[in-house]
Amino acid sequence: MNNTTYSAKSNDIKRQWYIIDASGKSLGRVAAEAAKLLRGKHKPTFTPHVDCGDYVIVVNAEKVALTGNKVHNKKYYNVSGYTGGLRTRTAGEMIERYPEEMVERSVWGMLPKGRLGRSIYKKLFVYKGPDHKHEAQQPEVLELKF
Repeated sequence: MNNTTYSAKSNDIKRQWYIIDASGKSLGRVAAEAAKLLRGKHKPTFTPHVDCGDYVIVVNAEKVALTGNKVHNKKYYNVSGYTGGLRTRTAGEMIERYPEEMVERSVWGMLPKGRLGRSIYKKLFVYKGPDHKHEAQQPEVLELKF
């Protein structure tokens, strides 16, 4: 009997493409599901130090839902590095003008930081509307249960 722990190798990993439709879904729940797929935690061959996840396409980012009063109270900050260079935007402004960035930031916060997280993050594609440019990869539509 072999009692060794399996460790995935980068050239053994089979990657799939998934589509998540964010319309009417909570931002955090969509981001958590996307992060899980990107990281590869849904696979039995998950290895923490290897990028073994799949590609994720999030469509209809402008239709993502925020619960409570987050549309008015939640703030997104950017700092240019210069004096007085702090820019503050509410979640309502982000949904209106930059819905892709809002979803990307949410997913980024759930990924590991460092080289591994940056390589995992490159497999995320977020689109404002229902159209995307990845039909050639034959992505599988993922139905979220919430």
